[in-house]
Amino acid sequence: MEQKTQQPAFPDEPKIPILPNMLTAGNLLCGFFAILTIMQGMYGTGSSASESAFDCYQRATYFIFAACVFDLLDGRVARMCGSDGPFGREFDSLADEVSFALAPAMLLSKAVLFALPDPRLGWAVALIYLLCASLRLARFNCMAAAPRKENQSSDFVGLPVPMAAGAVVSTMYLVIYIDQDPDLHISLPWQIAMAVAMTGVSILMMSRVIYPSFKHITFRKKTTITAVIVGTIAVCALVAFPWIMPAVLFCCYLLYGLLVRPWLNHRWRKKLEAMDEEEEGTNDFKQD
Repeated sequence: MEQKTQQPAFPDEPKIPILPNMLTAGNLLCGFFAILTIMQGMYGTGSSASESAFDCYQRATYFIFAACVFDLLDGRVARMCGSDGPFGREFDSLADEVSFALAPAMLLSKAVLFALPDPRLGWAVALIYLLCASLRLARFNCMAAAPRKENQSSDFVGLPVPMAAGAVVSTMYLVIYIDQDPDLHISLPWQIAMAVAMTGVSILMMSRVIYPSFKHITFRKKTTITAVIVGTIAVCALVAFPWIMPAVLFCCYLLYGLLVRPWLNHRWRKKLEAMDEEEEGTNDFKQD
């Protein structure tokens, strides 16, 4: 009797939630358009004959900021819909690789780093940032896929890649505003400062500094009048001072985890991070 050939088995295809992954796709598209716009500035192929490299790099900065907004929303929407899972995590990391690793490295390289007295130093800084951002995303996925431990914290180990990208891009945005040079002839002290800042951010991404994730804050979360007032003031300041406030907000988050949070007691940490009573214990846990 002939033995039937057994057909190969394949893993089940994952179900793809529509809304969260559309937001992640928005993140990816913003990163793609940022890279295209940076290349327009590099090779002088802007959409209009009068468009300068300054205009292209400024527009690329807006695309990266927009990608930060999409990245902020996709995970929250997925959790609200109860549809967060491995597919969304992997797709989000691929989008982050484009929007927050490759695009900022290209933007800072052409606008600032390659103008250093030794261009090889600019290459090195950009490559270190790109490598650390990629390793940070891979490490996050491995930690997220590992079996969950008792009292495991939802906070981030190391500076999140979107916040790292926002910090360096918004700082460059501020430096351009201070120099007021449409030809992007940034002075040497600012070039060195940006190279040092980008290197420091790269180190923070791979560090074990704990940063709050604010994942427990949702659109249905109750808050205080003070938080509403502070949030409203921050949004108004962002609209009124678009050149300055992005750098202030991103750098405040960076410095909070690095310098302020380790010295806060539980009560103040709970207030600043809007934690509930039951969330206090889990957010004190440092992941291995």
